[in-house]
Amino acid sequence: MALKQYNPTSPGQRYKTDIVRGFTKDKPEKSLIRALPQSGGRNNNGRVTVRFRGGRHKRLYRIIDFKRDKTGIPGRVHSIEYDPNRTTFIALLHYGDGEKRYILCPAGLSVNGVVYSGPDSEIKVGNALPLKKIPLGTFVHNVEFRPQKGGQIARSAGSAVQLIAKEGKYAILKMPSGEIRKFLLDCYATIGQLSNLEHENISLGKAGRSRWLGRRPHVRGVAMNPHDHPMGGGEGKSSGGRHPCTPWGKPTKGYKTRTKQAEQNKLVIKRRK
Repeated sequence: MALKQYNPTSPGQRYKTDIVRGFTKDKPEKSLIRALPQSGGRNNNGRVTVRFRGGRHKRLYRIIDFKRDKTGIPGRVHSIEYDPNRTTFIALLHYGDGEKRYILCPAGLSVNGVVYSGPDSEIKVGNALPLKKIPLGTFVHNVEFRPQKGGQIARSAGSAVQLIAKEGKYAILKMPSGEIRKFLLDCYATIGQLSNLEHENISLGKAGRSRWLGRRPHVRGVAMNPHDHPMGGGEGKSSGGRHPCTPWGKPTKGYKTRTKQAEQNKLVIKRRK
C-alpha cells in the first residue's frame, strides 16, 4: 500500500503522511476480540515500570493465531484488517471446518486466497511449514523459537527472515537485524514478507498523533535538574558529562543484558554488531 500526503491546511498536516488503507472490513470479528485494559506503564503494584506511557485511544485486542496448527485444513482469506496493537495488517481466515482465526497478513496475500499449514503444504505466500520443508533462500516470518510454542520472530510490518542453510538438526536463518542464528528444523515458519512495508516511512506530523498512540513526551535527562537525573544541571546547556544513563544511573546504550551461560547463546553464529 502506498503512502499518502496531506495538503498543508495546518502546521500539523504539513508533514503528515499515512498509509492508503484498502481494508475490506471496518469492525473486527466479535468472537476473536477481548478487552485490553490500559496500564499507563504501571505494573501490578501500581508503580511505573515503563516511563512516558499513557493516555492512548481505547483498543480491543485481536486474538492472533501464531501457532498455525490447523494442519491440512484450507483457510480462505475473508478479509484484510487493521490491527491497532501491531504495525502489520491481519487477515481473517474462514477454515473449511467452520472455525475463524486471525493470522499476520503477509505482502501479496489477497481476499479469497487460500492458505494451508502443515509439512505437506505448498511453498506459497501465507502457508506455514516446518523449516526442514522450506527450500534455501526463502524469506519467512512468524518463526518459532521452540517447536509448537508459536511464532516469536519477525512479526512486525515488513519483517522477513531468510533461510540460508541447513546443518544437522538445525536451520540457519539471517535475522532482520543482521544476526545469524540456528533454529531447530521442526520449528514452524510462514512463507513471505509481512505486509505494510511502508510503515517505517510514516510521519506522524504532530505531537497529538503520538499521544493518540499512548506515547507521552520523552524528557531528556540533560534538561532536568541534578535532583531528578544524573545528567541534569550545569550552567547553560550541557552534554551530560558522562555516558548516557537512566535516572537511576544504569547505562542506556550498549547495556548488555544477556546471561553468559544462556543456552540460546550457543545458537548464535554471528551477532548483529
